[in-house]
Amino acid sequence: MTDAVTIPDAEACSPLATHAIGAETATVVAGALKSLADPLRLRMLSAIAADPRGESCVCDLAELADVSQPTVSHHLKVLKDTGMLLAERRGTWVWYRIAPERRAAATALLDAFAPAAVAQDAPDEPGRAAALAAMADRVERLAAELADEATGLNRDLVVQVVRESYAGLVRSARLTGHLLPLTERFARQRLADLARDRASSAPQVLFVCVANAGRSQLAAALVNRLSGGKVVARSAGSTPAADVHPRVRSVLAEIEGEHEAGAAFPKPLTDDAVRAADVVVTMGCGDVCPVVPGVRYEDWAVGDPALASPEGVEAIRDDIESRVKALLATLTTD
Repeated sequence: MTDAVTIPDAEACSPLATHAIGAETATVVAGALKSLADPLRLRMLSAIAADPRGESCVCDLAELADVSQPTVSHHLKVLKDTGMLLAERRGTWVWYRIAPERRAAATALLDAFAPAAVAQDAPDEPGRAAALAAMADRVERLAAELADEATGLNRDLVVQVVRESYAGLVRSARLTGHLLPLTERFARQRLADLARDRASSAPQVLFVCVANAGRSQLAAALVNRLSGGKVVARSAGSTPAADVHPRVRSVLAEIEGEHEAGAAFPKPLTDDAVRAADVVVTMGCGDVCPVVPGVRYEDWAVGDPALASPEGVEAIRDDIESRVKALLATLTTD
């Protein structure tokens, strides 16, 4: 006698087709991804996205690889045919720029997907769940201590800021050992922003990128060094990483010293940081910052050091430094 086989109920095992991406949309997305499935095309797209002119000449893009001019033109044509790039001939050369309707997609690919694809995830910390559960009381004690110190702010507001700061950091933190001191530093920064008196304090600049692990960290460090304390710089990320990129941390050490560089950490973007700033500089993160009246906004097209070669990281640093000097000239006087 054989065992009976129970066939699952048809309704119970039917796929949730309505939750899947639509067939027409999938075709369009697959076509775009296929056009980018080549290392040289990705480098071309990255170079165009980071070009401060907002566009690149085919003669510039030909320097990315030791290939013939027809090969370069072929790759650019593929990107143009899929709608990723727009082209314009001026005299002898053709200039390429990212199509406005594709800029958000290019930003997501280069600033979010690409770094995540090359990152090596650290193994989960043993006992992480238990460590986080045990930390709840310590966070509450920290909130009470800071509320006692910040007498000029509403006590409930201070407690809320500390809790939010901890929650924002714990989402991306891999290790819990330094989570409490980082929460204190982040919360103190936010409380200082909330209590800031624009009339009597130095100008403040907020740099925002996706991960707050590269460009925005470099820009903030350069402002703090070059301004000599005349301008205060903050940095934040729309989707902060777990840590500053190793290549960037080594450059930070050159700018501000080993101790300060070792203390740098990615922070989530908050409304109070934007409201406290005189200037907000976005660096490849799209339209993620709330628009606050009286705050000046700039967007810097800067390459991502997390994806660059060592030589590329130095070039990006130099690019950011020149932009920082121009910004400081508008904020400070001798």
